[in-house]
Amino acid sequence: MSRDAQSVPEMRNVPIGIQADGQRQEFDSMGVIEVPADRYWGAQTQRSLIHFSIGADRMPKEIYHAYGYVKKAAALVNAAAGRLPDWKKQTILQAAQETIEGELDDHFPLFVWQTGSGTQTNMNVNEVIANRASQLLGGTLGTQKPVAPNDDVNMGQSSNDSFPTAMHIASVQEIDDHLLPQARDLAATVEKKAKQWNNVVKIGRTHLEDAVPLTVGQEWSGYAAQLRACIEEIEHARRGLLPLALGGTAVGTGLNAPKNFSRDVARQIAELTGKPFVTAENKFMAQGSLDPMVRAHGALRGLAISLMKIANDMRWLASGPRTGFAELLLPQNEPGSSIMPGKVNPTQCEAIVMIAIQVLGNDSAVAFAGSQGNFELNAMRPVIINNFLYSARILADGMQKFRTFSVEGTELNTSKIAQYVNESLMLVTALSPVIGYQNAAHIAESALANNQTLKEAALASGHVDEKTFDSVVDPLSMVGNGVSGA
Repeated sequence: MSRDAQSVPEMRNVPIGIQADGQRQEFDSMGVIEVPADRYWGAQTQRSLIHFSIGADRMPKEIYHAYGYVKKAAALVNAAAGRLPDWKKQTILQAAQETIEGELDDHFPLFVWQTGSGTQTNMNVNEVIANRASQLLGGTLGTQKPVAPNDDVNMGQSSNDSFPTAMHIASVQEIDDHLLPQARDLAATVEKKAKQWNNVVKIGRTHLEDAVPLTVGQEWSGYAAQLRACIEEIEHARRGLLPLALGGTAVGTGLNAPKNFSRDVARQIAELTGKPFVTAENKFMAQGSLDPMVRAHGALRGLAISLMKIANDMRWLASGPRTGFAELLLPQNEPGSSIMPGKVNPTQCEAIVMIAIQVLGNDSAVAFAGSQGNFELNAMRPVIINNFLYSARILADGMQKFRTFSVEGTELNTSKIAQYVNESLMLVTALSPVIGYQNAAHIAESALANNQTLKEAALASGHVDEKTFDSVVDPLSMVGNGVSGA
């Protein structure tokens, strides 16, 4: 008769925490090792802390929270299949829920720079949940009784399929809960500005030189369209993160997992998270590559590039206040210089540019790591998920601050904009169909050389009279159909 059949421990209402000083002994297949007595982790976590205390980069807490869903779903499916007793299931479920809610964050200390499969992070989760579950059942920490990290919490799983599953869960949650809401809010704010400034004519610039007119609204509609296109790309890439590797176990064959485990556990994860996760059709792709993560970060790179364009335009157009373009008036949030009184800088724009630079660097690392899949496993997972979550979070936070403290409060310097329109030589482009390209070009050249207005040079050329000039060279008639473009 099995031990489980002989006795069923009663689950207790034990608050989180271990009131103990010093060290206790934990064990794994390699032997006994001492761990801090006031922590739930076990031997494999402690070995990782010894061997991989590299830098200050810790595995993101979002991964551990996502792992809580993995362990909770697996326990439900294993119990339903009769592989896990109900009394064990209940304690694992509670400990997994505490993991999801961040209540056990202090017990997840590992560094990013560890085994490339994420095995040590998986075991950190297994050990913490097992010890917490055993505590709830009155067990002694470190004995792996009555709940064991490998045999119970990790049942039917491998780090090779559970870690990429946690990666996908954490990434989708970060996209849905933070990144996309902030991107949509920023796009909506930019669209509002575009409509507000739809009829304000300004001079366009190409190659950093004066060009023909457009409206400020048209210019900002381009920014909004960039953001909307980025949102669509992120939404598309997000769909590639919904298939989960869980159930493939070590190499994708599903060894040691029960029948239909991958399908059932994906269904449970979808129900627990409220996200439409499904099992990956091909586990060999899901575990041997990290292509969906690479593509998803590529979408973040696209957003970073668009944000950099918008922020750079805004800070250039706000340059001044007296010796720059000075077309935009940005909110004045803080003093800009420790030595120059009254100086105010476009700091929100600068922050966005720096964030974009960081994301581009992160993308290079993600792409390179994604190319390093060997046979049935890509063993570069921690660096990819760390960079992905870092990029997504700073983009989301950056967009929120950029929108709140810069875009929403941006105003137009209409007198400066009108001045540039009146002084522009490129309005001569409207004369080209009337008097020919070469004649129009000579008028612009003469106006610049002789410090004349365009009208003065045009009338002096003899190619056009005043009535024709006034009817043809009308900036408002040159901007096409408003925000929708010409």
